[in-house]
Amino acid sequence: MRNVLIVGASSGIGAELAGLAQPPQYQVYSLSRSAAVPNALKHFSCDVLSDALPAIDEPLHGLVYCPGSINLKPFARIKPEEFIADLELNLIGAVRCLQHYQRNLQAADGASVVLFSTVAVQTGFPYHATVSASKGAIEGLTRALAAEWAPKIRVNAIAPSLTDTPLAESLLREESKKQAAAARHPLKRLGEAEDIAQMAWFLLSEHAAWITGQIMHVDGGISAIKI
Repeated sequence: MRNVLIVGASSGIGAELAGLAQPPQYQVYSLSRSAAVPNALKHFSCDVLSDALPAIDEPLHGLVYCPGSINLKPFARIKPEEFIADLELNLIGAVRCLQHYQRNLQAADGASVVLFSTVAVQTGFPYHATVSASKGAIEGLTRALAAEWAPKIRVNAIAPSLTDTPLAESLLREESKKQAAAARHPLKRLGEAEDIAQMAWFLLSEHAAWITGQIMHVDGGISAIKI
């Protein structure tokens, strides 16, 4: 039995990830500001930026940090406070969770951490300054912790392209916008929460036991292919 903590499990990719868990092989602990997750063994209502993080007595074989933001604006219109807010949510929240649960991860046999970046870090897009800056920090953290925590704990990140989740709702409200966004990808569709969640479960599993320090691009080919 493997215990997995999903931070941000109440919506989008986090909810999909929790729904894919196969008990009794996996026991899910969920942590979010929202309502309890049906598939979770135990749910903690918590704001990772301001609340004391709950204690978990059991070893954690996996930790996934799902919270994120999509704040798209011209650079000249972005206030410094917006950079700070994005950095706090994307990076500092993850740091708090990883430091708090480091002992739980070390107590497990072959633990795995999965973080989330974005395709926009390594493929420049206009109006993505805040999200690229904060998620770029996640990619740096991924590689640094993979080195520091090896060989006991593996650390990887997933870099999706635009995915049809509640987080991206403001960008995809109109069908014409969905179609235009899908057309920019070589595979001619948007990502779905399950596409990303399946990669996360692979990285959590023993099938990925020789993978660490990697940024996995699950992006419909947009980062690597021009057609």
